[in-house]
Amino acid sequence: MTDYGSAITDNRLRITDYRIVCLAGGVGGAKLAAGLAQIVPPQNLTIIVNTGDDFQHVGLTVCPDLDTVMYTLAGVANPETGWGRAGESWRTMQTVTQLGGPDWFRLGDLDLATHLTRAQLLGEGQTLTAVTRHLCTHLHIQPVILPMSDQPAPTMIESDDGRILPFQTWFVRERWQPSVRQIILPADVKATHAVVRALETADIVIIAPSNPFVSIDPILNVYPIRALLEDMPQVVTAVSPIIGGQAVKGPAAKMMQEMGMEVSATAVAAYYGDLVDLFIYDRQDEGTFVGAGGTAVALDTMMLDGDGRLRVAQDVLHTSLNYLNA
Repeated sequence: MTDYGSAITDNRLRITDYRIVCLAGGVGGAKLAAGLAQIVPPQNLTIIVNTGDDFQHVGLTVCPDLDTVMYTLAGVANPETGWGRAGESWRTMQTVTQLGGPDWFRLGDLDLATHLTRAQLLGEGQTLTAVTRHLCTHLHIQPVILPMSDQPAPTMIESDDGRILPFQTWFVRERWQPSVRQIILPADVKATHAVVRALETADIVIIAPSNPFVSIDPILNVYPIRALLEDMPQVVTAVSPIIGGQAVKGPAAKMMQEMGMEVSATAVAAYYGDLVDLFIYDRQDEGTFVGAGGTAVALDTMMLDGDGRLRVAQDVLHTSLNYLNA
């Protein structure tokens, strides 16, 4: 059995005394969430996941970020890609291709079981929150994973050539090559009671090292999440997804360049601004980082394997708890 108290080096700060919420999307969010799940008691950990990249494909509701977080916490994610399932096969999609169907977004045979089950339960009238709970139960995931909303909240990308592209069309079919003019988020999307309750009762909210623009902003855009974080008396910690002027994974750095931003941890900190109390950046950037306000701390934030996830989660929590109790 894990000794959660000893997971933090300062014995006065016991994890069992605190409620932790993680805002997550993509592979970076899933990795940090998995690390947190190793040291935070499951009843104390809630992971709120971006659903802005959800879409309909081959007649099914596909939730890429939710699935990446679930598969990672369940220990069934593909270790090479960080998304999809390990040991996957592709006979169904090969046949879809043969039949002239839409095959630009590939769903593995094991992955399809998730989407088929989700489609069945949604078709019965269950909410996305309830369906996610069902899937987590059967994947033996103990921490609470919540979609940011039960309403559709599609992220759209306006490219420099004037096209308005659904996120997955831009990200997967177009391989995130069209230059980004702006990101369009929907209005009037509301958080669920479960999301609001988790944020209202949290001691620490950790913004994972996910893409700020298409993984975290869609969550913050959901009413009243940003306002709750701005008014929160506890600690909001953000971890930079930019290390040494590059994104660890995905299009964040390219998007920053196209939107006229410097590609740096400093720019990410400035982008979050007063929303966060504590900003964590990688030690590689100690010589160049310039804090714009609040408190900034340099840590080793690379998560190359399971040990790395655990170490980063431990260090982020320890730093956040010290800040909270200072």
